[in-house]
Amino acid sequence: MVRTLGLTQLTMIGIGAIIGAGIFSLAAAVARDVAGPAVLISFLVAGAASLCAAFAYAEFAGMVPKAGSSYTYTAAVLGEVVGWIVGWDLLLEYTAIVAVVAIGMSGYLGFLLDAVGIHLPAWALGAPGTGAGHKVDVLAVAICLAVAWLLNRGTRTSARVETVLTIIKIAIVLLVIVVGFTKVNADNLSPFAPFGLGGAFTGAATVFFAVFGYDALSTAAEESVESRKKLPKAMMLSLAVSMGLYVLVCLVLTGIQHYTELDPNSGISSAFASVGLNGLASVIAVGAVIGIVTVTFSFMMGASRLWYALSRDGLMPAWFGAIHPKRKVPHRATWVIGVVSALLAGVLPINAVAELTNIGVLLAFVVVSAAVLILRYKKPHLKRGFRCPGMPFVPILGMVFSIWLMSFLQWETWLRLSGWLALGLAIYACYGYRRTRRIMPGGSVDLDALDDMSDSDEPEPDPVAR
Repeated sequence: MVRTLGLTQLTMIGIGAIIGAGIFSLAAAVARDVAGPAVLISFLVAGAASLCAAFAYAEFAGMVPKAGSSYTYTAAVLGEVVGWIVGWDLLLEYTAIVAVVAIGMSGYLGFLLDAVGIHLPAWALGAPGTGAGHKVDVLAVAICLAVAWLLNRGTRTSARVETVLTIIKIAIVLLVIVVGFTKVNADNLSPFAPFGLGGAFTGAATVFFAVFGYDALSTAAEESVESRKKLPKAMMLSLAVSMGLYVLVCLVLTGIQHYTELDPNSGISSAFASVGLNGLASVIAVGAVIGIVTVTFSFMMGASRLWYALSRDGLMPAWFGAIHPKRKVPHRATWVIGVVSALLAGVLPINAVAELTNIGVLLAFVVVSAAVLILRYKKPHLKRGFRCPGMPFVPILGMVFSIWLMSFLQWETWLRLSGWLALGLAIYACYGYRRTRRIMPGGSVDLDALDDMSDSDEPEPDPVAR
């Protein structure tokens, strides 16, 4: 792969991954069903937990300029089996995230189509059980396949599109905040926590997937310039900007419309329409579609690069990790993920997919936080472009936060995760264990050799050859 991404593009990919369905769809669903206006607390709690893990990711990103994110980090420190478990786990989670945000975008696309007089048949409007006559979410399926096509155009081209769309999205979110505060009715914010703090904490576990886009960002390490310096900065910048916007939008959303009346499919647009701002509601719907495209882009990119790393290391067939000879992207993995996410988005409701996503990422956060703690004391001499502050308390707090949030998820979600991990261990025992190279992880990372890399993240030239 080719290093083409600078700090601005990396930050935009991070913001693009974080801001999307969390603001435009899931915030309204969580406020209506489990948190009320205290959805604001849900996002703050999720953001605090995410920040602790972000510090751990930033330290690894500043040290290991390789694709694979959590898989590569944990495999390099804790061994092949742990690395495979995390990689296999995240392969499902990233794909599920693509499906979640595509479902969220579908609701806003439907809002726009209705506004211009185009009405899809009932069977094409959503997954079974989400409405009368619903059979498949056709718009969500189309979104997943279209993003897969875009990603296969090449990293430089698709990143430019991502940057432009993210700027448009931020502008529309700022418009929502500025105009929305003029329509806030304080009465709508009472009672602030109708489901109690327990409801707000349950909401935090559900919205958590909306505040960790930097994880997918770290999979682009082999396509970024000076990734050990710029990836940590991009992670911190993208999380800080996104959390500020989340908090303000939550206040606007629940202040404009009472939480019991929020529409879980097109929350912000419907809220603005309820106070007579129908034109702005349509503009917001356009922004939601654009914004959620960027999330789909970021996580599908992350999933394909993760699959590439697993295949390169011998844990999965090399066929999936093949790089396109002209466009220099893992094209086969991208199309497979596009098709699978399209199937998930077409037939599953958004809450079920969101919870499945969250438990897997929280598990990865626990392992990565533990790994960075172990590595700091095991190999303190390694060159680090960023150092996690507050050792050992911040990584430990990240682990505690993540485990605590996992405890709020439904038992069915735990059962699904257990089944997926059991399948992964069976694949490892029958295929990966015998195929992967003995140097862990597959020869892609030698931690002690990283100090010999130049600032460009490439190996130093052989002095003899010079």
